[in-house]
Formats: sequence, C-alpha cells, structure tokens
Amino acid sequence: MEIRVLKYFLAVAREENISRAAEVLHITQPTLSRQIAQLEEELGTQLFVRGKHLMLTDAGIMLRHRAEEVTELVDRIEAEFSEPEDVGGKISVGEGAIRSSEILMKAMVQFREKYPKVQYEIYSNTSDFIKERLDKGLCDFGLLLEPIDIEKYDFIRIPVKERWGLFMEKNHPLAEKEVIEREDIKQVPLITASRLSMQKEIANWLGEDTEQMNIFATCNIITNAQIMVNPGKICFMTVEGAMDSFQRENLVFRPLSPALELSSVLVWKKFQPFSRAAGRFLEEFKNMLEEYKGA
Repeated sequence: MEIRVLKYFLAVAREENISRAAEVLHITQPTLSRQIAQLEEELGTQLFVRGKHLMLTDAGIMLRHRAEEVTELVDRIEAEFSEPEDVGGKISVGEGAIRSSEILMKAMVQFREKYPKVQYEIYSNTSDFIKERLDKGLCDFGLLLEPIDIEKYDFIRIPVKERWGLFMEKNHPLAEKEVIEREDIKQVPLITASRLSMQKEIANWLGEDTEQMNIFATCNIITNAQIMVNPGKICFMTVEGAMDSFQRENLVFRPLSPALELSSVLVWKKFQPFSRAAGRFLEEFKNMLEEYKGA
C-alpha cells in the first residue's frame, strides 16, 4: 500500500466524488477510479457506497482515520528532514482551555518573533486525545491538566494554579455568593468534566461520591457543552480558564471554598528526537519559565 494511494483515497473521501477528487489531484478520472478499485481489492473490502455521492462504509471510515494519521506522520518526517539550517518548520502543540495556555501562547509569540519561519499547529482537545497524538509522534508537546499519568513523558510543571469553580448566568441565585461551598453544589444541576481522574478530584473535594451531586451532564470538552446548552439554572463546574475564549457578558465565575486548585504540565514523549525548531522552543520555554518564577 503506497502513501500516494492513501492520499488519493482521502481526496475521494473528502470530495465524495471521483471526478472532483481527480481534478484536485491533477490526474484522470479513470486512473483514480482504478487506484481506488485496486485499494479495495488489496484490502478485501468495499470502502465506498456508490451513488449520487460517494459515502464511506464502516471499513472506509476506519481507513480514513488511519490514513490521516499515516499521511500526517509522513508529511512531518519529510518536513523535518528538509529543514534548512536556520530554525523553521512547524511545531505541533496540543492543549486544553486552561489558564496556563496564556503562558504557553506568550512563549510561542516570543519564539516566533525570534524565528519568524516557525509555524504552529495547535490541537485543542481532551488530555486523552492529546496523549494519543503524542504517543503516535503527531504532537511535539502537550499542555495537560493534572492529575494525569505522565510516566511515559518528560514534563515541566507550569507555575500557575488552575482554580476550580462554577460558571453560571449572572442572574443565577448562587451568583450572589463570593465562593461556592460544598452544600451549594448539591442544590444545582451541573455540567462537569467526564475524565475519571477529574471526577475523583471533585469527589475528594466534596468528601463523598459524585453520585450525590446533581449531574446534568458530563462533557469531554466543557466549552462544547457551553455552546450546546442554554445554561439557565445549569452551572458549569470547571477550571477558571475554561471559558476565557468565550464572550462572558452573561456568565460569572465563582471559585470553590475550600479552594480546589490543580497544576498543569507541558509534556513531551520520552526519548523522542525533536526537530530543530521544537528543540530550540523547549530551551526558550524553560528559560522563560525561570524568568517568570523569578519575577
């Protein structure tokens, strides 16, 4: 199976049409049709349901996922080995919506001012998704909220505490309080993190099982829930930085009391060789953190 054929397959999956995909790829339609037919024969399965639009079969969906990973990794390898002597290329970073992202973004801006040929690929998702990309060599760095298993990674702990609390509408009864206490939590429906380690941290803070809480929903990415749900009486239990990227005119944040504060870490896979740009960025980031701690 050739990388070229996988890219052909991805083009057809994206365009849902052989003719349009052939135009994008600058090859003839018969050639592309033959390549897709040979790929299906090689794999021993049908990849597309033929019709007005080509639709992926279950096998096709699985292949698309794998093909995207393979072609992205190959592109990264080619880019790394074709780097010029000066610092350039792409640095891939996975991160979530946390306050530590501000420090990371400041470092990225400063680094690019020094090395303007550098570009960034930023992936915002859950810690599990980011770790998966790190393990596959598709991310250089991940910014993760603790607690998290980092046995396979080297890391730097970010000197910023991520404060937990409730986001709610301004007219919510709890918005009148300066802090949210344990008894307050039991009174309201909540949307909170689905990650098991986060559930345990909340349970430890609460002093009892989270089943005693009024959980409306759990969500892997809390900002997605903010888009989907008109909060009303529903509160979002998350870290303070989770909603920073949204307009917050109608939302207020109230911290938990006693305080629940967690750290975050910048991680990278152990023994993974860096590109020139990623290696240099890590050095600069460490220096910036030393200055930050000393300020």
